[in-house]
Amino acid sequence: MIVVMLKNKATGFLESELGSYSVAGENLIYNIFAIEEDSKVNVHIRLTTERDLADWEFSAVFDYYDMEPVLELCSSALEDDSGYNPIWEVTLEFSASHDVMQQRLSQILETHKNELDSVYDAIKDLEEEYSKEE
Repeated sequence: MIVVMLKNKATGFLESELGSYSVAGENLIYNIFAIEEDSKVNVHIRLTTERDLADWEFSAVFDYYDMEPVLELCSSALEDDSGYNPIWEVTLEFSASHDVMQQRLSQILETHKNELDSVYDAIKDLEEEYSKEE
């Protein structure tokens, strides 16, 4: 179960609940919140990995992760390498329809999980190559 809270843009405080959704893959969400921007409400989802990565995996995951499939489901997607594990911040417009939001969130999480699985498979034998770069 994930809860989307409206965040006050000025104070940074979470002020009210916009909705709660039962979706698979919530462990792939680092955090989620909504902000009113330009007279609409945008949901910001910071996606991450389901496990802690080794140092060499961090770079490899960013190198091999294709953001296009996720970007097709949202309005923006950015890489964030400031965390312990890779983070991708995606933004989409909030829908007051519970079913629409739940479907959008589910699609994003499923697509992200599929991409991560593909990346893990692609990099599984690259430890030596990436360890030399460190």
